[in-house]
Amino acid sequence: MSRELSQHHQQRFQEVYTGLNERQRQAVDNTEGPVMVIAGPGTGKTQILASRIGKILQDTDFLPQNILCLTYTDAGTVAMRKRLTDFIGPDAYRVSIHTFHSFCNEVIQDNLALFEKNVLDAISELEKIQLLKKLIDGFTKDNPLKRYRGDVYFDMKNLASLFSTMKREGWTVDYIRGCIKEYLDSLPQRDEYICKRATKTFKKGDVRTDKIAVEEEKMARLQAAVEQFDVFQAMMQAANRYDFDDMINWVIRAFENHPNLLADYKERFQYILVDEYQDTSGTQNRLIQLLIKDEELPNIFVVGDDDQSIYRFQGANIENMEQFAGSFADTLLTVVLTQNYRSVQNILDVAMALIDNNGGSRLVNQLPGLSKELTASNAKLTPLSIPPIIQRYNTARDEMAGITNTVTRLLEEGVAPGKIAVIYRENRYGEELAQYFRLSGLPIYSKRNINLFEVPFARKVLTLLRYIACELDTPYSGDDLLFSILHFDFYNIPPIEVAKISIRVAEKGFQEKTSIRQYLQEWQKTRNLTLFTEAPEQAMMNVSSLVEKWIGEAHNITLQQLFANIINDGGVMSYIMQSPEKIWLMKILQALFDFIKEETHRNPDLNVTSLMEMVNLMESNGIPIPLVQVAGNDKGINLITAHGSKGLEFEHVFLAGTNSHLWEKKRKNSSGFSFPDTVFVTQSTSTDEQELRRLFYVAITRAEKHLYISYPEFRQDGKPLEPSMFITEILEQHPLPGAKMELAEEDLFAFELLNYAKGQAPEIARVDQQFIDTLLAGFVMNVTALNNYLDCPLGFFYKNLVRVPTGRSENTEFGSAVHYALEKLFQKMQENPQNVFPTKEEFLRDFAWSMRRNRESFTKEAFDRRMEYGRDILNNYYDTYINSWPRVVSVERNVRNVVVSGVPIKGKVDKLEFDGSQVNVVDYKTGDYEKAIKEYKKFELPNERHPNGGDYWRQAVFYKILLDNYKLKNWQVVSTEFDFIEPNKQKVYHKQKVQITPQDVTTVTQQIVSTWAKIQNKEFYTGCGKEECPWCNFVKDNKLHVALHNLEEEALTEEE
Repeated sequence: MSRELSQHHQQRFQEVYTGLNERQRQAVDNTEGPVMVIAGPGTGKTQILASRIGKILQDTDFLPQNILCLTYTDAGTVAMRKRLTDFIGPDAYRVSIHTFHSFCNEVIQDNLALFEKNVLDAISELEKIQLLKKLIDGFTKDNPLKRYRGDVYFDMKNLASLFSTMKREGWTVDYIRGCIKEYLDSLPQRDEYICKRATKTFKKGDVRTDKIAVEEEKMARLQAAVEQFDVFQAMMQAANRYDFDDMINWVIRAFENHPNLLADYKERFQYILVDEYQDTSGTQNRLIQLLIKDEELPNIFVVGDDDQSIYRFQGANIENMEQFAGSFADTLLTVVLTQNYRSVQNILDVAMALIDNNGGSRLVNQLPGLSKELTASNAKLTPLSIPPIIQRYNTARDEMAGITNTVTRLLEEGVAPGKIAVIYRENRYGEELAQYFRLSGLPIYSKRNINLFEVPFARKVLTLLRYIACELDTPYSGDDLLFSILHFDFYNIPPIEVAKISIRVAEKGFQEKTSIRQYLQEWQKTRNLTLFTEAPEQAMMNVSSLVEKWIGEAHNITLQQLFANIINDGGVMSYIMQSPEKIWLMKILQALFDFIKEETHRNPDLNVTSLMEMVNLMESNGIPIPLVQVAGNDKGINLITAHGSKGLEFEHVFLAGTNSHLWEKKRKNSSGFSFPDTVFVTQSTSTDEQELRRLFYVAITRAEKHLYISYPEFRQDGKPLEPSMFITEILEQHPLPGAKMELAEEDLFAFELLNYAKGQAPEIARVDQQFIDTLLAGFVMNVTALNNYLDCPLGFFYKNLVRVPTGRSENTEFGSAVHYALEKLFQKMQENPQNVFPTKEEFLRDFAWSMRRNRESFTKEAFDRRMEYGRDILNNYYDTYINSWPRVVSVERNVRNVVVSGVPIKGKVDKLEFDGSQVNVVDYKTGDYEKAIKEYKKFELPNERHPNGGDYWRQAVFYKILLDNYKLKNWQVVSTEFDFIEPNKQKVYHKQKVQITPQDVTTVTQQIVSTWAKIQNKEFYTGCGKEECPWCNFVKDNKLHVALHNLEEEALTEEE
């Protein structure tokens, strides 16, 4: 394997390998058998994972495809592949690096016939609430959970949490029933339920039946809730819904019930590596155990740190590490990494003084012969002695002012903003501090989950929809909403002008109901827009025309189309593209549109009125439309929560707001049900307090040189506040310098003030490069992206990167229904023992089913028309080809992990027809065959007029390149065929076969490599300049360009 690596990557791998310390090398070198690495913070965990993969490939005959690496987050998979690419080059894309969910999804997608889950959709939080309400409504009167007054749905979230826990731990109803019985039966024998001294009710030695009664009541509630699990699952199945916890359980059951399937994956993955093992749940651990089942010495390598286990609220089970160690007691190699390359020794000493208080729950205290004393090992840091500082402030506002002043001073001294972080327990603290930083002119970088219902821009867009729904329900009833709309900055109407209109309406009093809408309608009839019409007046008339148009359209177009019309016609998109925050606003808009598309998919008949009813239900139940907000870029000061800080490191760390009410005394979220201790395989040694101590430990160990731990001593109202007990624990073992921070009056005063205080190609401004980098990090080339870029780089930017919202058109969904029917046709043939094709009637039923499933993309008239047309053409298509269809085929084939000339590519092929190892690729097309040939030049070879060739020709060649380089199969593509499902005017069906030459392959490979390089170089800010290009025209029409280029002249200049 090593001979296949380039000299550069061989050299890079050897450099890294040589730089490993003794214990790291021990973990990397022992490639065979079970290995557990306990990796303390800053000890090079990611380095050894990547190095171990490189070592396996160097020392064994196995391929990258034989290695499975499971990580906890999507970010972890990207980081791992990036690190691995540095070591082994393009082979990194062939290693299977997954989160647990993405791995299970791949197993399901690659075995759809076995799982039969291709018609299910992931359940939304809203749908889950709706189903849980229905479940609770069905409780019988003898159910302990039944409530008749107060909050009758009190247990809704408790049930959701319970069901999720059962799935994550793999607990069945029968299992918990048995655990409850075992628990209750054991109580009379337990010491804590035996009376220690006589009381009025009990004698010494009596069983405390009163205490047992309390437990029986708790267990009755739990059992009543558990009995609803299968009912809820049946409700989800009836609604064709699943959640992500279901995916892992499906795969586990499939592996348990289908030995051949499990054997296939065990054979494929000879080496398994698991990152962040301390964060795995019960079912995730069960999945790992199945993949190594019956192996005497499984090649399983797990890396984790029990001291950094901070995700128990998400199902993480620290006991998995303990069980793993016990499973391979005689053969397990345990390596503890203690050489820290991140921090000075002073910080490590403080961290150890804290985490030692977790005592017996720590793994090193459970396994004999292990020690975990962290030692500073970075040669640049070991000479330094910089003790952390404990800072006490008067109030939280003083604390923020002090941090702001200190950060300002650090920047003045030349410290880079990106090397500074403020870490806190709650997002609320960071939000307030971010405002002060912005007003002080300090550059920031923060990342947090937000609720779009709380974002002003999103609320404005929703207000437009809510107004339309209101007017449709009761005309002229939404004046309060329209009054707000006329103030939106989309329209630039001076507030005084809106006020004047409102006053006129109130004075005039139209009949029984005064109405701004009606006033504007009447006003418009008497006023003609001219060049001399004042701008505010014209703007209000435009808004009036728009709302009338949208209200009328709501009856005649789909909800998605209505939303797109509001965004495009209503000035929202133009406003976004002219805003300095265009990227952020576009993300908000995309999230809103994704929400609408998701809900219309679930309910094809959803209209704007029912949508707003759903939105109201979501808001009342605290269900967000979530979005991750990134402020600034990575060169700014980092504002992050303690949970969000994991895996990061900074030269200066401010751990702020370290009061007990924000840490150990903060009210815990409860599942609402008490579990018996018999439900756990091993008794948990971890408590909430210990988990919070680990979180504090994680925050401390982010610091490289300087650590400032601070807290306020008083609330704003003067009431005293306690420091966190974790500070006290640190000071007991490791005294630190402390200071009462008194701010100068002028500093406090300044801080308080902040509280108040056509033919030409358009080029758009370069947007936030950090954001673009995140988009490109996971980008893999497919033929659609290639075609889009070659057509117009700016179009690629909007469609493939920014992903401007577009409604699902009837053409697209009609094509999808046709594809689905053809897919099922061949799948059912393959499932038939005699390989007999389904009847024509069954073929047409599958088409109709798919059409109905995507009903939301059609108006009623368009749906009826397309349904009739589709049945007609598919009826004749079936008759035309039924006797000539090949039977050795593969349909809807996903091809991944292919690398060509250093470029990762992927694709999904409609159908492969086999003759031995030779393959004919078939791609179905709905559309006009003759237009594709004559008008659109889709099959044209590269020529002087069209140097890139036609899209269909390029697609054909791309598929050959993709499949010929697919290492898992020994296939040779001999041709690509485009099968046109719609006949021409003469009712004749056409298939266009493309014979591919070596020169074609060379040309398209060059296009792939060249386009990939340009994309990575971010050469997509300038358009194509074609007059008919919608993206170039969009930019120019909305005056979004910063320059206009004559590409032909510039090309000639470059050639000269």
